[in-house]
Amino acid sequence: MMPAVQSAPGEMPDRGDGPPRYRTLGADLDLSHFQRLRRGVLAALLAAAFLALAVVGSSHGQAVHELIEQVGFALMVVGIAGRIWCTFYIGGRKSAEIVDAGPYSMTRNPLYLFSTVAAAGVGAQTGSVILALAFAAGCALAFQPVIRREERHLARLFGAPYQAYLDRVPRFVPNVCAYRDRPEMTIRTDRVYRTLTDGLVFLAAIPLFEGIELLQAGGYLPIRLLLP
Repeated sequence: MMPAVQSAPGEMPDRGDGPPRYRTLGADLDLSHFQRLRRGVLAALLAAAFLALAVVGSSHGQAVHELIEQVGFALMVVGIAGRIWCTFYIGGRKSAEIVDAGPYSMTRNPLYLFSTVAAAGVGAQTGSVILALAFAAGCALAFQPVIRREERHLARLFGAPYQAYLDRVPRFVPNVCAYRDRPEMTIRTDRVYRTLTDGLVFLAAIPLFEGIELLQAGGYLPIRLLLP
């Protein structure tokens, strides 16, 4: 990971636009805003999906339906594990340095990428491949405005070193050949636990969708659309 400028650990770089304490507070508040916005986007997507899917069903037979659900569960596990992996590198560092190792050496937004993978797993719990792909596409598109706002903020914060990172690493689709790591790092366990807790929300899709299917089978929720 490459610090943008010399600064004390956990302290914002001095960019000459006010007392350091207030610059540090302002940057932390900005990043907290982006984190809240990211969680809000995920929550809104999941809520809208549950409401819409109450009247949507899968056109596949039982065996294929269950296979798609199992693949979806695997995608959710990959997404949650990937988000935790990202937190090992970015947790507590985003406001102090440019993180460009591990998953951040392949894509600038691996947290959003793994969230998209998990969202595909949520959609797959309906037993529909179409809905799994729709969930992934919807999640990726919804994150784009957040990503761009965050990039503008970090560009103002770090300047030329961050611009070099933008030029070197793709925004979303990873370049696995560019992977690089560091021999050691400090991990913020509180951030890891928070990411794990946030990720478990994806797994809540399993009992919720099973409940919707039971209500549909019992005739309490009419199925208006069947999708493959």
